[in-house]
Amino acid sequence: QSESARLREILSEARASVERGTSLSEAMRDHREFPPLMVAMVQAGETGGFLDATMGQIATSLEADLLLRGKIKAALTYPVAVFVIAILVVIGMLLFVVPVFEGLFESFGSELPGPTQFLVTLSQLISSPAVFVPTLVVVIGGGLLYRRYKATPAVRGVIDPVKFRLPVFGGLFRKVALARFSRNFSSLLRAGVPILASLDIVGETSGNIVIARAVADIQTGVREGSGIAKPLEAHTVFPEMVVDMIQVGEETGNLDEMLEKIADFYDQEVSATTEQLMALIEPVMVVILGGIVGGMIIALYLPIFSIFEVVQ
Repeated sequence: QSESARLREILSEARASVERGTSLSEAMRDHREFPPLMVAMVQAGETGGFLDATMGQIATSLEADLLLRGKIKAALTYPVAVFVIAILVVIGMLLFVVPVFEGLFESFGSELPGPTQFLVTLSQLISSPAVFVPTLVVVIGGGLLYRRYKATPAVRGVIDPVKFRLPVFGGLFRKVALARFSRNFSSLLRAGVPILASLDIVGETSGNIVIARAVADIQTGVREGSGIAKPLEAHTVFPEMVVDMIQVGEETGNLDEMLEKIADFYDQEVSATTEQLMALIEPVMVVILGGIVGGMIIALYLPIFSIFEVVQ
C-alpha cells in the first residue's frame, strides 16, 4: 500500500526473504534504507517475543526525530531565504545599477568617496569574466565537494564542533543532539538491546561527531566498569543536569526512563527556543537586508554632493 515505488520494492524483497526463513531484522539489514536503530530494535523484539511493542516504540522514536528535524528546518528556512535574497539583490545592484552611476561619475571627473569607490571596484570585479567565472567555479565546486565529503570523519571533525559554538543557533543544535541521543539510547535499552550494542548504534545515529566521541568514551567506561555517567563528566556538551539524571538512572535501574525524561525535556527546550528564534530572526533579518540595500544606495548618492560643487 506504500505510495513509494522504492519502498514497495524493498518490502517485497524483505517479505520474500522472510518466506525463505530469514528473520525480519536480517531482511531489513540488507537494505540501507532501514536505519541501524530500527534494525537493532526489531532484532531485540524478535528475540524477546515483543516485536509488536517494539514496532510501536520505533514509530514513536522516528516521529519524535522527524519532529525535531522539522523544527530545525522551520528555524533555518527564513534566515536562509533572506540571506539568499540579500545576495541576489546585492549582485543585481552591482551588475545593473552601479555601472549606470559609474558612467555618470566619470563624465563629471570628480573624485569618488571611499564607499562609492569600493562599490564601483566591486562592480567591476563581478562584471569581469576573468574574476566572475573562476569565483563561480570555486563556489560551485566547493559546494559539491562538501556535499560529497561532509559525512567523512575529517570534515565532521571540523564542522560539527563549530555548530555548537554558533552565536544564535549553537544552543539549538546542541539541544537537538542531546534530545536525539537520549531518545535513541532510551528506545534501544527499552527494546532490550544490550548496552554496548546500544552505544554503538547511538554513536552512529547521533548526527554529531562530538556526541559520537563522548559515546566512545562511555563504551570504554562501561567495559572498565565505571558506568555511563562518569565518562560524560569530561565532555562539556553534556550539561550537569543530564549527567546527574543518567547517574540516578544507573543507580536505580531506571536508565531508560531517565533518558526518556531527558529527551522530553530537550524536546520542549527545542520547541521554546525555535519559537523565540522565529520571533527574533524576522525583524533582525529585515533590518540587515534593509541596511545592506540602504547602505549601497547611500554610497551611490554620496558623490552627488561633490558633483554639485564641480558644476558650480
